[in-house]
Amino acid sequence: MAVDYNDEMFEEQDLGADINEKEKLIEEAESLKDETNWNEANRKANQLKKRWRKIPFYESLQEEDLKERFEKALDVVYEMRNEVFKKSQEIKTNLIQQAKDLSLSEEWNKTTQKLNELMDEWKKAGNAGDKDDELWKQFNEARQVFYDRKRKNWEEMNKKFEQARQIKETLINQAKELQNSEQWKKTSQKLNDLMDQWKAAGNAGKEYENALWNDFNAARQVFYDRRSVFYEELHKKQEISYEQKMALVNQAKQIVATNEFTKENTETMKELSAEWKKIGSCGKEKENTIWKEFRSINDEYFDGLTKFNEQKHQDWKKRMIDTRDYKKSQIENQK
Repeated sequence: MAVDYNDEMFEEQDLGADINEKEKLIEEAESLKDETNWNEANRKANQLKKRWRKIPFYESLQEEDLKERFEKALDVVYEMRNEVFKKSQEIKTNLIQQAKDLSLSEEWNKTTQKLNELMDEWKKAGNAGDKDDELWKQFNEARQVFYDRKRKNWEEMNKKFEQARQIKETLINQAKELQNSEQWKKTSQKLNDLMDQWKAAGNAGKEYENALWNDFNAARQVFYDRRSVFYEELHKKQEISYEQKMALVNQAKQIVATNEFTKENTETMKELSAEWKKIGSCGKEKENTIWKEFRSINDEYFDGLTKFNEQKHQDWKKRMIDTRDYKKSQIENQK
């Protein structure tokens, strides 16, 4: 059989070219150990394997050696990649536990912030290899437990907000009905009761709370402003009454100081009492004190008047007895 030297020549040329190509792939594979982005390194390694498989294999010893070198270079990359995966798995397992610990928290805003921070750490942790999907599932489930509870809490809060809003709107209307009242003490108590109910109603939500409070407080303030004006005027009148009554006290003191129980003084004291009754109150605290003083002065005068009259009567009686005895003595002398 004749040997086709041309075919052998082309086969040797192809083998040489393929060996050169494989050596280039080996160099690329060996350079992957310096790759810092392991997702990119893994992608490149897989591409190199695909390119390697496309190159014909001539079953030569040299090719076996090249294959061993190529696989060894990729094994180094895969070992380093697996270390990265392992570290990522450890980080993500820890993040899953933290998310589970937070899942039952009721510090809604604070915990939401913490879970967002855990998510940032999760992204930075990188790929965890074939366990990545399962780890993500666990992490996301833990987060979802909290978010479901948060959503449920928000729905319940919205119901409470709505209930509080309705209660407070009713309290506003009641306050408006009372704002023109002149039953100062009774209405003040009612407004205090409304305030207690307002506090007990709870928050109506950020959207409504401030506006509702402004309406409620404005209705109360109408009454309190009117009450303030009323008591300011009342206090002025009471001060005038106090000054007038002090003048009567001083007049009564002057009369008592004379120690003269004349008809004129007695009439004046009676007139002072009549004048006292015409003057209005000067306030509960001052009224009680000044009345006791005035009453004491009156009692002192009229007690003195009673004693004076009793003494006067005794003196008259004694004169009558002395006169009678004198007349008897005269009659006896005449006999």
